[in-house]
Amino acid sequence: MRILHVLDHSLPLHSGYAFRTVSILREQCKLGWETFHLTTPKQGASTGGREEADGWTFYRTANSGQEGLVAQMRLTAARLDELVDELKPDILHPHSPVLNALPALWVGRKRKIPVVYEMRASWEDAAVDHGTTTEGSLRYRVSRGLESFALRRADQVTTICEGLRGDIRVRGVADDRITVIPNAVDVATFQFGAEPDPALRASLGLDGKTVLGFAGSFYGYEGLDLLIDATCKLIPAYPDLCVLLVGGGPQEANLKAQVQRLGLSERVIFTGRVPHSQVQRYYELIDVLAYPRLPIRLTELVTPLKPLEAMAQGRMFVASDVGGHKELIRHGETGFLFRAGDADALAAAISDVLAQRGAWPKVKAQARQFVEVERTWENSVARYREVYRRALASYGRVLNF
Repeated sequence: MRILHVLDHSLPLHSGYAFRTVSILREQCKLGWETFHLTTPKQGASTGGREEADGWTFYRTANSGQEGLVAQMRLTAARLDELVDELKPDILHPHSPVLNALPALWVGRKRKIPVVYEMRASWEDAAVDHGTTTEGSLRYRVSRGLESFALRRADQVTTICEGLRGDIRVRGVADDRITVIPNAVDVATFQFGAEPDPALRASLGLDGKTVLGFAGSFYGYEGLDLLIDATCKLIPAYPDLCVLLVGGGPQEANLKAQVQRLGLSERVIFTGRVPHSQVQRYYELIDVLAYPRLPIRLTELVTPLKPLEAMAQGRMFVASDVGGHKELIRHGETGFLFRAGDADALAAAISDVLAQRGAWPKVKAQARQFVEVERTWENSVARYREVYRRALASYGRVLNF
C-alpha cells in the first residue's frame, strides 16, 4: 500500500508536529507500507524538489514564502497533482491544518483517491491560541466553517484524542468515520530512571538544589508564569528551590521580565533551546516537572505529548486539570493534577509531591507501565489499518495489507 502524506512542515524543523509525523512514518514502514511525504509552503520558501532529513525523503512545494493562504493551497494542490502522477498513491493522508486537507480533497476527488484527514488540532483554535484571531470573530467562524467542511467530506477522519473526537462528532461526522490515533512514545528511546549527569548539573549551578522544571515551547497557554509565581510561594518552605526552563518561544521575554521583577534571577535558569537528542539529559536534572496549562479550548480538547515523555522516563510531575491532561493522567497513580489557572493550587501540588518522596518509585513504575502497555507508537499506528481499509472500501477497493 502506498500512502502520500501531506504535511504542514517536517524535519529538519523540530516540533511536536514533526516528531509525531516521523513516529507515524516509522511504524507504517515497519508494517510494510510505502510512505511518501509532501510539505506545503508552510515549510518555508522553496524551489520544490526533494530534501533528505534524518534519513527521510520529503517532497517540497515550490513557493516564494510570500504567498497568501489561497495561493498556498493552490500551490499545494498543483504539487500534489504532480506527485499523484509520479507516485500513484492508494491513499492521500493530509494532516492538520485544514489548509492541507482542502487541496488533498480537491485532488482526491479529481483522481478518485480516498482521503484520510488527520486533525491534530482545529484550525480556528490554533489561530486563537497564536493570537491571530479571537473566538467568535468573523475569521474564527470562517475558519471553523472550513474545518467542518473538510471533516465532513474526508472519507475517514483521524484525530489524536477523545476531546477532539467529540468536537469532530458535533460537526456532523459519523462515529464510524472517526478514529483516535493517540499520541504515544517510543519507550526504547527513553531511559527509565536514569541518573543525572553530574557535569551538566554542576554547570547549571544545580548541585544540592531541589529542581522544578519544564521542557518545551514557551507559549502563553502553557501557564509558565504560574510556575514562577508558585515558586515564590514555595521558597520559604524550600529555600534550596530552583526552576529549570528548557526551551524557548513567544513568552520567553515576558517570563524573564517576571523573574527579574520577582527577584528570582538566581533561582530560575533559562537554558534556551537544546537539541532534541539532548533533552533527556535535562529532564534527568529535574525533581518535579510542571505542566501548568491554562484552561482554554485547545488545552481542554487536546492531549499533549510531554507528560507521556515524562512517564516514559520515570519523572515525577504535576499537571493542571484541563481536559487534555485528565485524558492522559491518572491522578495519584501516574502523575498529579491540580486546579488549572491557580498558582496556589500549583504550589500546594508541588509541595505535596515533594513531601512524599517515599512513594515516588511506585508512581514512576506505574507511569512507565502505562506508556508501555497503552501508549506505544506500535499500538497507535496499528489503528490505521482499519482506517485505510474503510477509506478504500468506500471506493470499492480492497488491498491486502
